[in-house]
Amino acid sequence: MAEATHTQRVLVIGGGIAGITAAVDLADAGHEVVMVERLPSVGGRMLQLSETFPTLDCAQCTLTPRTVETGQHPNIKLYPYAEVVGLAGEPGAFRVRIRKKASYVDWSRCTGCGACQERCPQKVKTNPFERGVGIKKAIYTLSPQAVPNKPVIDADNCRYLTRGKCRVCAKVCPVDAIDYEMADTFVEEDVAAVIAATGFELYPMAALGEYGYGTVPDVIDGLAMERMLSASGPTAGQVLRPSDGRVPRSVAFIQCVGSRDPENHKPYCSRICCMYSAKHARLYKHKVHDGLATLFYMDLRSTGKGYEEFLQQSTEEEGLVYVRGRVSRIFREGDKVVLWGTDTLSGQPVEMAVDLVVLATAVTPNPEQAELARVLGIPADPNGFFQEAHYKTGSIETGRDGVFVAGCAQGPRDIADTVAHASAAASKVQVFLSRLRREAA
Repeated sequence: MAEATHTQRVLVIGGGIAGITAAVDLADAGHEVVMVERLPSVGGRMLQLSETFPTLDCAQCTLTPRTVETGQHPNIKLYPYAEVVGLAGEPGAFRVRIRKKASYVDWSRCTGCGACQERCPQKVKTNPFERGVGIKKAIYTLSPQAVPNKPVIDADNCRYLTRGKCRVCAKVCPVDAIDYEMADTFVEEDVAAVIAATGFELYPMAALGEYGYGTVPDVIDGLAMERMLSASGPTAGQVLRPSDGRVPRSVAFIQCVGSRDPENHKPYCSRICCMYSAKHARLYKHKVHDGLATLFYMDLRSTGKGYEEFLQQSTEEEGLVYVRGRVSRIFREGDKVVLWGTDTLSGQPVEMAVDLVVLATAVTPNPEQAELARVLGIPADPNGFFQEAHYKTGSIETGRDGVFVAGCAQGPRDIADTVAHASAAASKVQVFLSRLRREAA
C-alpha cells in the first residue's frame, strides 16, 4: 500500500446533487476535495427541475444553498467545464489527469456582469439545457443561479469562431475577458480515492420513432416539461405547445417509454417516472385549471416516503385521469396529436386526440460513462451503469479499490435516495482513508 502522502484528498467526478453531497460531506469532515464537472456550472439535473415530489418544494430553494457552498467551501477545489481523461497509480496515491475545456472566456477576469450574453446576436435553438424548448445565446451561462456564474462560448455556433465575423462579446466586455484563441488545457492532481457521481441522461427520443419523434413537434420528454414549468425556464413557467406557442388544453403523459421493454429498449424500471409524471400533471393543472391531464401507465410504483399519498391526493384533488394501458403509436392530425393504444384493464382499444404529449423516457447512463469506466478501470453493467461490488451489500464499492460510485451513476434513483447514497459514499471513503492511515503508521 502506498504511503499516506495524499490520503486526505478525494476526487469527486460530477457536480450534480450526488457529487455535491459527497463533496460537501467530505469537505466538512476536513478532507480536501477535487471536484470535476463537465458542464460550466454545478447543479446537474436538479438545476433543470421546477419543483420536487412529493412536497412540491422549489428545486432551486433546496439546491442553490448547496451549489453556493460547493463553490465557496475552502476544502473544495472546483474544476467546472472539465473532464477526467486519465487515472494512474494505486489506491491512496492516484494521479488524475483533467482536461479543462476551452470556455473562450478568461474566468479570472470575468465579473459575471452578463453584458456579453445580453448583446450577443447569435441565438441557438438546439439548447440541451432547455431540452429544445427554448433558445440560448452563443455565449451563455446555464442558469441565473449558475455556480460559478461565468459564461462560456458555444464554439460550434459562435459567429466569430465559425465565420470570423462578429466579436460583439469582446467589444462589450468591460474587463477584456473574451479570448477567442483559448485552447483546452490539461492539469494533474494527486488524490487518494475517487467517487464517480456522473448522474444520468434520458433515453434519446430519436430512438422512439413510433412516438412521432421528428414529425410531431408537440411530443416532448419530461425534462422539457420541467423547463416549461420552471419560472426561470424559457417560457417563464407557462406550459406552451412547441409548434404554435398555444396553451394546451389537454395533455397526455405516457409512462415507461423505453423502460421495462427488453425486446425493443431498456429492460429495467427507471424508478422515478411514476412520480414525476404525476408531478408534471399536477403542476400542469395548477397552471391550466380547466385542462385535461391523462396519464397512461403500466402499473404504479411509488415506494418512497409520502409517495403513495402524493398519487392519491393528485387523483382525488387535482382530477388526474389514469388509464392503465400502452400507447403503440402517436401521430399528428391537423393541429392535434393523436394517440393509439390499448386499455389493458378492459382490453379495449383507445384513441385520443390531445394538444401535447409528455414522454417519461427511460433513465440511462451518461453517454460519456463508458469511456470513464475505462479510464477509472471499473466495470459497467449490461445497461451501462457502473457495476457495484455487490447489489445488496456493496452498492457503493466498485471492482477497483479506492474507487467508489454514488447516485444515478450506479442506477436510477430519486433525489432522496441519491443524497443518501452520496452521503454513504462519502462515509465509505472516510473509512478507506482511515485504513490507509493505519496501514501507513
